[in-house]
Amino acid sequence: MVVEQRWRGAVGLYQSLLRIYEEGRESIPEHPYLLESDVEICLIGDSCESPVERFWHGNTMIYVLQKARPSEDSDSMEESKADASVLLTKENSGPVPLSVRRAKQLISLFTMVQNPNMTHLKLGEVVVLPPLWIRCDGSDPEHTCWLGAEPLKAGNKIMGINLHMVTCDGPTADKTCFANLGELKMQHKIMHHSSVVTTKGFAQYELLRAAALEDTIVESEINISVDITWNTVDKILDTPPLISAATLNIALEPGDPRSPVYQLYRELQFLLALAEGLKTGVTKWPEPLEPESAVELVQEFLADLKRKLDGCCVSGNRDGMEKIQCDTEAVDSSIKSIFSERGDLDFAEQLWCKMKCVSSYQELMACFTLILESLERGEIQPWIHQGSSSLLSKLIQQSYHGKMEAVSLTGITPIQMLLEIGLDKMKKDYVNFFIGQELATLTYLDYFISTSVDLQEQVHRVQKLHHMLEIMVSCTVLLQLKHENLFPLTQICMKYYRENPLDEKHVFQLPIGSALVKKFYQDSPPEVWKVDISSGHGPKEVKTSWQVSTNPPVEHMTSNNTSFLSDSTVNASTQDRMYFITVVKCSQVHFR
Repeated sequence: MVVEQRWRGAVGLYQSLLRIYEEGRESIPEHPYLLESDVEICLIGDSCESPVERFWHGNTMIYVLQKARPSEDSDSMEESKADASVLLTKENSGPVPLSVRRAKQLISLFTMVQNPNMTHLKLGEVVVLPPLWIRCDGSDPEHTCWLGAEPLKAGNKIMGINLHMVTCDGPTADKTCFANLGELKMQHKIMHHSSVVTTKGFAQYELLRAAALEDTIVESEINISVDITWNTVDKILDTPPLISAATLNIALEPGDPRSPVYQLYRELQFLLALAEGLKTGVTKWPEPLEPESAVELVQEFLADLKRKLDGCCVSGNRDGMEKIQCDTEAVDSSIKSIFSERGDLDFAEQLWCKMKCVSSYQELMACFTLILESLERGEIQPWIHQGSSSLLSKLIQQSYHGKMEAVSLTGITPIQMLLEIGLDKMKKDYVNFFIGQELATLTYLDYFISTSVDLQEQVHRVQKLHHMLEIMVSCTVLLQLKHENLFPLTQICMKYYRENPLDEKHVFQLPIGSALVKKFYQDSPPEVWKVDISSGHGPKEVKTSWQVSTNPPVEHMTSNNTSFLSDSTVNASTQDRMYFITVVKCSQVHFR
């Protein structure tokens, strides 16, 4: 009777997994499926972030099984028990692990239905299913947090199965709990009957982490770490050799007031406010920061231009073009050489610099009224860059010939006029940086400065340019990266942003030599340190991994541990840093 129940359970699991797999080949479902009454099945696509990527590096879709949360509607739960394909639509509040006992039972059933010799189950020609991983609650003595089963195949035939086990202890600062590398290698040899093993190391160091300033309303964060890999590990917590391969991980949220390009960031925020006002009809005007109003600044600017025209400087005086002023106390000379303000601002760009402090719609209308009246009367003949497509630039060009079309300064027109000149000015700022630093060509920048898309999309692309600018400036100032590293990083960022929407939390990765950043990590403890012990080749390769990490290695661990860790590790010294200890083992079962 028990055996028959086990067979029925195996068949039910196989049918559910097969149906989910076939549906997932069309599109990955957004919600998990329900198996019986206690298990959720999630299908993770190869283009999605995998919760087991730090333990298993496959390039295929996987199943992730976890505990089903109780339904708010008990009646609907009863109905769903009869159909394993019912989608769970309730909101996720975080994954919940299954008991280790239940997980082992499911792994056993999965192994059974992937064994082509189990003909009595009457499954027909067995389909090779994606690997299956199960979240576990660590209730066993080993504190198991994941169990996995990965079919091994030759062509379309299943030859066996890889069984994975992930255990975790900690956090602890007691280094006597750490393993001995020699013992780990011996245990691997005994378990897998191997005479020869190879070792590979991995370490992650945090090079820079700057959180938002508490006394500012602008939130920002810089997080730069380096991943280092090397062959032949000599001891636990070994420092990577200088010839190791390394990858920088760069995540940066703009808006840090300490940034040398913070003033440009503030300009961008005003540009975004104008774009939002154009879209919604409600504009969030900035608080006045200057002692003079925008109207007074424009009046002074126009009066100065009139005096120059009276002095026969009809074409304008480029030497008199003002520069945008940064907070010079926060920006030293070395930083100024990285991002220098342009000295060739035309009339419209200088006007933007005066009007970016506009604090009301009425003030905006008053400014443009003064400008248009001066143009109509021929009191000014300002110089503008060629190629500008803004309405104000067209009106200026018409004023050269004494004929200007009538423009009604009502509705959204003034906002659009200011947005256009701001866009033109900021695009030139970014182009000036990337071309001036020889990080990109004008052709490569064309996507980001194109005027063939609507204003909202143009603003969106300018945001991307600013994000890339802040990354380059931060890497230059904080890591002292040179052109040979900044250039490929620029290409990586631009390629990403030509294909994806703005994502200020995205982690950009740059391959480098570890020696380039050694001075930033050589005296620091690692955030993650891992050794892989391997034997065998190809499909017969088996691996044992031992790892310490300052953060919980799995997302379904208890929140108490997580909060305790965050309080302990941030302020801990090198000697008493808290670590989680994770061990990953695998074994192979061959079907005969």
